[in-house]
Amino acid sequence: MPYATTADECRIAYQVRGDGQPLVLLAGQSNNHTWWDPILEDFERYRLITLDWRGTGASDKPDEVYSTRGFAADVVAVLDAMGLDRAHVYGTSMGGRVAQWLAIDYAERVQALVLGCTSPGAKHGYERSQEIRKALAADQSQRVLLELMYTPAWLAQNPGPYYVLGDTTMPSYAKGRHLVASDKHDAWDGLPSIQAPTLVLHGSDDIFSPAANAELLAERIPNARAERIHGARHAYFHEFREVASPLVLAFLDAQDRA
Repeated sequence: MPYATTADECRIAYQVRGDGQPLVLLAGQSNNHTWWDPILEDFERYRLITLDWRGTGASDKPDEVYSTRGFAADVVAVLDAMGLDRAHVYGTSMGGRVAQWLAIDYAERVQALVLGCTSPGAKHGYERSQEIRKALAADQSQRVLLELMYTPAWLAQNPGPYYVLGDTTMPSYAKGRHLVASDKHDAWDGLPSIQAPTLVLHGSDDIFSPAANAELLAERIPNARAERIHGARHAYFHEFREVASPLVLAFLDAQDRA
């Protein structure tokens, strides 16, 4: 497995599949690259780049402050290790928060941007309710998380395995570091500087990261548009892949032709 080394000497494990235009896929909080496994084949026309966030998977797990802005620098270290000047970027959940910083701090590295089920940050965005936070902290948190990710009908027909419930190999301190990094995300002031064409996707029934964040981001980012996927919850990209993946592909195709 290849590794990129960051400026602070952290090794970031990354994975590369296929050929074509590079597309970086960024996973959610406390998850590694397997977050994307169920839908990788949807994007097989691209050279797909995934990674394990620091604190997850095969990457180093330093016990220090993490941030979404710092995670963006880790992604750039991967691009540098691969010798890539630019790539399309598709980030979901916390990965979407990181993708915002990529497009703000490293504008020249992002050709097109897709932000899924994400938020500009708690200070200006719409956050999950205290009831949800309490439920996630309770003993039945895994079931609560599943029901936030998927519809009951889909869960009844799909007993697993599930790829969006977190990296079970993470040390507890790393989980805490991820939680704080995501909670402290605030890219609001930088969003108007994003130059990359941007598509914002969100499940219409997402209350984990409330759906109203989609329009909020699209209004704040120049040359952006928002699409809600009807009936979908947080993991819209998986359960509603037959709708979501074609939307992303059509958007990226349009940028490749531009």
